Amino acid sequence: MAAARALWRPVLPALRGRRRLCAQPGRAAANAHRGGSSAGAGSPFDRRLKRKQKNWAALRPRPAECEYLRDEVGGGVADRVLDVPRTFRLALDIGSGRGHVARHLNREVIEELVQVDVAENVFKSAVESEIPTVSVVADEECLPFKEDTFDLVVSSLSLHWVNDLPKAFREIHQVLKPDGVFIGAMFGGDTLYELRCSLQLAELEREGGFSPHVSPFVAVSDLGHLLSRAGFNTLTVDTDEIQVNYPGLFEVMEDLQGMGESNCSWNRKPLLHRDTMLAAAAIYKEMYGNSDGSVPATFQIFYMIGWKFHESQAKPAQRGSATVSFGDLAKIDKFLHQK
Repeated sequence: MAAARALWRPVLPALRGRRRLCAQPGRAAANAHRGGSSAGAGSPFDRRLKRKQKNWAALRPRPAECEYLRDEVGGGVADRVLDVPRTFRLALDIGSGRGHVARHLNREVIEELVQVDVAENVFKSAVESEIPTVSVVADEECLPFKEDTFDLVVSSLSLHWVNDLPKAFREIHQVLKPDGVFIGAMFGGDTLYELRCSLQLAELEREGGFSPHVSPFVAVSDLGHLLSRAGFNTLTVDTDEIQVNYPGLFEVMEDLQGMGESNCSWNRKPLLHRDTMLAAAAIYKEMYGNSDGSVPATFQIFYMIGWKFHESQAKPAQRGSATVSFGDLAKIDKFLHQK
């Protein structure tokens, strides 16, 4: 795992350009409104609330101020796309937001891009891109596309809010063409552990118990298995950690809200008492504070790559076809000394 990289909470200028919102297909609109309407063991997240949170964040006067993390991780996804030595005729960006992956790419890499997001307002202030783009409002859990449509599917910091992640991976695999590739990024289990621990300790002290305030995340040990079950092969999963320094706990929560990343779990506590919040801020600074008075917030990122099978792909050799034993490797030094 790469060492944690530190970022400072920046203040960015307001974006000047705007992109036209494309008309949403009927099925996509129905899926966007229908997704996640009721709680249950298999539905930990309120998808309607998440849509409202993202729409609210996109309509803020300066939406780019809180999206530095999305841009950073979108660049990481784009870097992995650039590592594939080919031009993709048609690509799909799931949970595209304002275009945090597309801004790092060009027409030499992707000839045409379809951006999908559950929140229609994100397209109203989308980042300019030279790639011809079609915007579709749809739920990540119900993709309104035919089988074998896209050469590339990307997703950056969106799939951690999906209720049925195995189903989402199966749908991504289905819309990919043979020899197509899926490249994604999502938050990992250690994300915001400082905030989670501080809130829990403060609630235990002031209220005698605690409830979850940070949503659950998938474990890296499960991610490869889920992708394999969905039909992907030649898998790659790697992790990264990004630490962002903030003035205090309240600024952490403010920026999470501005990113549309507020908790939308069904079992969330709707209100925190003022005394509890002040206690959590003090605990945060005492346990994790930096020497300059700021506090760090850790974001663990899982990057994943999976391919859809095609006959032209490299295949492992048949069992027993090896002509050299691994035991012979120990003889290499002896052979070199003889030379």
